[in-house]
Amino acid sequence: MGGACSKYGRVLYRVLVEKPEGKSSLGRPRRRWEDNIKLDLQEVGCEGVDRIDLAQDRDRWRALVNALMNFRVPKIGGIS
Repeated sequence: MGGACSKYGRVLYRVLVEKPEGKSSLGRPRRRWEDNIKLDLQEVGCEGVDRIDLAQDRDRWRALVNALMNFRVPKIGGIS
C-alpha cells in the first residue's frame, strides 16, 4: 500500500511544481491555480504557510477552505 501512496504523491508533486511544455501565449501571463492558492492564503493571513504541507493535513486544509468560502460569500441586504 505504501507504493501506491508514493506513486500518487509523485504525480501530485509533478502537477503542483513542474512547468508545462509548449509555447506561451501573448499578453499578460494567465493566473495559475497555484497563484490563486497563494493569494487566498495571503487574504486570510497564512502567507508564510507551506501550501503543500497544509494540503496534506486534511483537517487544517478543510478549515482553511471553509474559512475562505465564508470570507468570499457576499452579505446580501440584512442577511449575514
